[in-house]
Amino acid sequence: MPSPQPPGMLDRLRDKHVCICVGAGGVGKTTTSAALALGLAAAGAKVAVVTIDPAARLAEALGLRELSDQPQLLDCSALAERGMPVRGELWAMRLDAKRTLDGVVARLAPDAQTREEILANPIYREISSAVAGSHELSAIAKLYELRHERDFEVIVLDTPPSRNAVDFIEAPTRLLGFLEGRGLKYFLAPGGLAARVLGRSTGLVFSLFARVTGMDMLAEMSAFFRSLSTVLEGFSERTRGVASLLRDPATTFMIVTSPEREPAREAVFLADTIAAAGMSCGGLIVNRVHFEGLGESSAAQVERRLSASLDGALAARLAANLADFDVLARRDRSTVASLSRRLGEPDPLLVPDLGHDIGDLAGLAAVAEHLLSPPLERAWQAG
Repeated sequence: MPSPQPPGMLDRLRDKHVCICVGAGGVGKTTTSAALALGLAAAGAKVAVVTIDPAARLAEALGLRELSDQPQLLDCSALAERGMPVRGELWAMRLDAKRTLDGVVARLAPDAQTREEILANPIYREISSAVAGSHELSAIAKLYELRHERDFEVIVLDTPPSRNAVDFIEAPTRLLGFLEGRGLKYFLAPGGLAARVLGRSTGLVFSLFARVTGMDMLAEMSAFFRSLSTVLEGFSERTRGVASLLRDPATTFMIVTSPEREPAREAVFLADTIAAAGMSCGGLIVNRVHFEGLGESSAAQVERRLSASLDGALAARLAANLADFDVLARRDRSTVASLSRRLGEPDPLLVPDLGHDIGDLAGLAAVAEHLLSPPLERAWQAG
């Protein structure tokens, strides 16, 4: 009786509505996110792939000059000619952190006057720009919007490198702690902490600041926190929604790595972090794996066989080159086996080293085909 086929990507992501790709920098995580989304769209789903990385790598992987901060539908019709007809829809976007945050404030504000007061306030503009630098808050807001206010069947989220991805995982808890904590409530309360902090000596400093800059900082802060209080409950509700979404059975994290030592170590760190947070890990994807090597032969045996049809010097160079690849193949096999044991993942999805960067949908389709199929070379992996 034949052994059952190991699960491919579609098996792992069946009944999942949010797929969050995490991993170290430089392992092909953005390309993998786009390829996952393309594979799901090819299978018939309406998919949005979203990056919260400020770099333009997702646009490059999709063959675009740039991405908008609103989902845009991609034309995948040409892929039918190369054997991958896309029966669903593939949408893509890159987060503009400040515009996302402004949009949330605009929707949560009780009226137009309050909305304009918040958006025009210089304190808000400075804070929102600072928050935009970290991207976690805007990612929380956009993930909530796409999941609850749009009709995408699956959202594939490409995150920044692993340590920032951990910030994203922990962001809802930290943000809720701030929004619902005593400190902010005391600061917003009339006659509370704000009144004590902004005492006479501080007031003198603000008066001097106003004379020098022409901006009444004390009045602006007072107006900002007064306006902010009207949207805090809505923000807290959304943040609670995302905190719940990240632990929902329909959400999964895919860990993306390469066979190098440091990214592999980061993969173990991320797996431990995800498990400790009570979130679901859908599997491990190892990119840029080397499969070709000497096999059971030695370099000398390969050189002798090649010498039968090639010049001796050329045969020697080719055998030496193959020996170099054999070193990489053995390293990769060892790394994959170690990760499989440590992560409890017997069948990681393996993508071979393609030898070039991905810069269009056809290249993405090639990666997607490896992800859609069962893991490559089980005999290589076991050996």
